Amino acid sequence: METRGIDQVLAELRATAQAASGKPAGQGAAAAPGVDFSQVLKNAVDQVNQAQQSAQGMAQEFSAGSPNVNLQDVMVNLQKANLSFQQMVQVRNRLVNAYQDIMNMPV
Repeated sequence: METRGIDQVLAELRATAQAASGKPAGQGAAAAPGVDFSQVLKNAVDQVNQAQQSAQGMAQEFSAGSPNVNLQDVMVNLQKANLSFQQMVQVRNRLVNAYQDIMNMPV
């Protein structure tokens, strides 16, 4: 199973969280000094989109009877795409909640 991509995304999320909280990057984090949150978010959305397109393409190839694609790989990729989408929805929900909390603060 490929965990390098997941570890990389987790490292980026941790570095972004530290940068957003104003804390300096930890010992193991390799965050750039000027982390652009919008760019990190766009990259994450692009990765989710690419994972979904790849999984859908594999499913179509399997449906067409391609001998190079087996059912196990199709199911694993579909589940990975589903999990990454659910993770992105949870990030969106947290961002919306944070925005609402900020907007409800008394001035």
